[in-house]
Amino acid sequence: MEDILTLISRLKRPSLLVRTARHGVEDYSRTVHLRRILKTETLPGPGQAIVKLMELEAVADAQRVSKRAEYSVARHVEILVAIMCEARILKGLSSARKRALTVVQ
Repeated sequence: MEDILTLISRLKRPSLLVRTARHGVEDYSRTVHLRRILKTETLPGPGQAIVKLMELEAVADAQRVSKRAEYSVARHVEILVAIMCEARILKGLSSARKRALTVVQ
């Protein structure tokens, strides 16, 4: 199975969606936004969150492509923002672990 960050890097979405999502990254609050998007009280770790967000994003993208009436651009952008931010958190954790292992060795 591919790692989560590789899966994210392979996402191909319209540039307008991606650019719009990048603008939302600064305002992302994990506690507020992730709870609302995932409809949960307890926050999963970034890896688990990304897996769930990727599932939601796939549904949103399928709705977009098939021009379904229930498609929401705002929701799609919100999910993409969360994916971007959770990926940053995950990258930060993995680089911190690598530095810790280097120090221990």
